[in-house]
Amino acid sequence: MQSCLPLPKNNTVMFVAINYISCKEDYKDRFEELFKTRAGAIDQMPGFMNMHVLKPSNAGDEYLVVSHWENEHAFKAWTQSDAFLEGHKRGFADIAKAREEGKEPPMKSTFRTYHLLSR
Repeated sequence: MQSCLPLPKNNTVMFVAINYISCKEDYKDRFEELFKTRAGAIDQMPGFMNMHVLKPSNAGDEYLVVSHWENEHAFKAWTQSDAFLEGHKRGFADIAKAREEGKEPPMKSTFRTYHLLSR
């Protein structure tokens, strides 16, 4: 089986970040729209390779945002960049609005990171 991911040109070990996102039922359409109309800020970041947004097949499961990077440093630079804030501002605004209204956030996320072991 061949991989669809290109090997980094500099043979750096690939780094993968997975964002596990749970959404309230009434927020799922909005969440999906945010990704369908995303700003694309991540696409120009140094070290970024690609990203896949996975919709759960089973009710109650989390969405997964899987991003591939040349290395951990590139990923961390993304999370600390102005582009990161720009790329997430609409979702962050939805969370802030819910908190201002005394409600639970419409979505919650957890990042987990991995180093590629084998292809």
